[in-house]
Amino acid sequence: MPEFDLSNWEDSLVPPERVLNHIKPGMTVFLGSGPATPRTLMRTLLDVDSHNIRDLELVQLAVQGDTILSVDKLNAPNYRLKTFFSGFVAWGTIASGQVDLIPAYYSEIPKVIKSRKVDIDVAFIQITPPDDAGYCSLGGAVDVAREAMDQASLVVGEVNTELPFTYGDTFVSIEDFNLLVRSDRGPVTYALPEVPEEMNRVAANVASVIKNGDCINYSLGPLFEALVPHLSDKKDLGIHSLYFTDALAELVNSGAVTNKFKSPFRGKSLASYALGSKNLMKWLNRNPLVEFQGIDWVCNSRLIAQNPQFVAIYEVRKVDLLGGASFPLKGAVITGPGEGIDFYKGAEGSADGATIIGLPSRNEKGESNILLSVQNFANQLRLRESVHMIATEYGIANLKWRTLRERAQAIIDIAHPDDREALVEQAREKKLIYPNQIFISRAAHLYPSHLDYRKTFKGGEEVRFRAIKPSDEEAMRRFFYRCSKEMIYYRFFYSIKTMAHDKMQEYVNVDYSREVSIVGLSTEGDQDKIIAEARLIRDERSYYGEVAFLIDEAFQGKGLGSYMMDLLVGFARKKGLKGIMAEVMSDNQPMIKVFEKIGLPMEASLDAGVYHLKISFGDKA
Repeated sequence: MPEFDLSNWEDSLVPPERVLNHIKPGMTVFLGSGPATPRTLMRTLLDVDSHNIRDLELVQLAVQGDTILSVDKLNAPNYRLKTFFSGFVAWGTIASGQVDLIPAYYSEIPKVIKSRKVDIDVAFIQITPPDDAGYCSLGGAVDVAREAMDQASLVVGEVNTELPFTYGDTFVSIEDFNLLVRSDRGPVTYALPEVPEEMNRVAANVASVIKNGDCINYSLGPLFEALVPHLSDKKDLGIHSLYFTDALAELVNSGAVTNKFKSPFRGKSLASYALGSKNLMKWLNRNPLVEFQGIDWVCNSRLIAQNPQFVAIYEVRKVDLLGGASFPLKGAVITGPGEGIDFYKGAEGSADGATIIGLPSRNEKGESNILLSVQNFANQLRLRESVHMIATEYGIANLKWRTLRERAQAIIDIAHPDDREALVEQAREKKLIYPNQIFISRAAHLYPSHLDYRKTFKGGEEVRFRAIKPSDEEAMRRFFYRCSKEMIYYRFFYSIKTMAHDKMQEYVNVDYSREVSIVGLSTEGDQDKIIAEARLIRDERSYYGEVAFLIDEAFQGKGLGSYMMDLLVGFARKKGLKGIMAEVMSDNQPMIKVFEKIGLPMEASLDAGVYHLKISFGDKA
């Protein structure tokens, strides 16, 4: 290695064309990916046509954004590309032999390089100018630069003054380079994506299941941009992510991110790549809040799992009724499910971890993004067991440890209302759901998604309240069988011993044009359990709403009944009903007290041990 004079290191810079004099036919040249791309050296290499630039193998981890090597250059006798993810390069190009694709998990790539399965002769590495001690920073990307430098016989540093000086495993000595060139182009930056309104609603649903103290991963895309305002009120979030973006910087600035509960790298946001604008690069420059480490650390599922409450979040293009997904291709930063699987495995091993995929229910052409099968789409994630939740603008489908039938029904419930009937028919035909499964088309459009609340009751129990869905059939059935005979009699006024599918599916398929059912859900581990249900049915003659309640005995006396009554009263008022009414057994004093707490005049008449209660709203709001 040459010795550079630190005080005059710029005198050692050579023109990029001179670097090519050291290259021989048949060599393998490593190029950084994304923000690590040595753009000046790469352009020089691709634009020259000389006798020694022949049959070169170019190695790049992922082909992303505007760093893509022009496909017309990737042909014999000059160049071939070897990559681990296809990204923008079409599968047809791979099939034609112009590009060699190595399928591998991201966390395994350093091992591939170290094993010399890919023999690297030359490494083009983008670096910052050296500091006073002679150390440069790898800037906004670490990936496998060190492994490539250790293996290459010729290491060339492309010095970029616009590259942020980042902290972590980013320091390399200027003495580690054989040659230095000056970059005449800024580091690769990525335009911030626009956020459609549908994606904003998807993000709101994703954020609704992110808890204080969760550790999350991030990427570049509309979903992640939209998440920031919905996560800004969270507390003590952690970041363990392959990518660090403008949106993440905004989230850190909001105060929501403290990395308090992270392990390893407690107190630091961990990443390998910086993807974003020039403003992000300035924000990252000498910023001690972000730690950049190699992908063998960041994508190591064992280390990811050490973070409690790790939540892997990904944006996908399509999902099917069993939870399979297809990742985006064109214009995407995430180039395949291989990287995602490392994080999914980490989430599965994390204490109280989870995986969430989000997408709008329809694409820009108005076509459904929820299909019977995604088998005809590229970039598939086939590990359905790894997908715990799917979010669209119509809600969250919790799939973890649910049967195939339950998964299909839950996913149908979050499809676009105009697409649900066709999905039900397809699922019936393929026997994914019951052949006699009910579908009320108008209910899909009238579903009151605004009825979604969380409240903490006596004893610190947090309960989520929302309108009932067809996919609640099994949970409602289990709730029914937990109820005592007395509770069932109070609710239905006759003894019911069984609640088979035919009965229960009628119960959970609500015609929201004339009634509403609100369920209370308590979380036990990874599952939501129905612990209460309140229903209002409009009487067409009197235009009053008849109400009825069913509350788990373990949760009675905590105020759930009064809270759900307030929700029903508010709903009835908005629908223009004159009031509410109910029939209550005379010895059901707790429910009578719930009516009394409404605070409006109540008419009560007793007949054969049953109170007929009636409350008129009048003009009182």
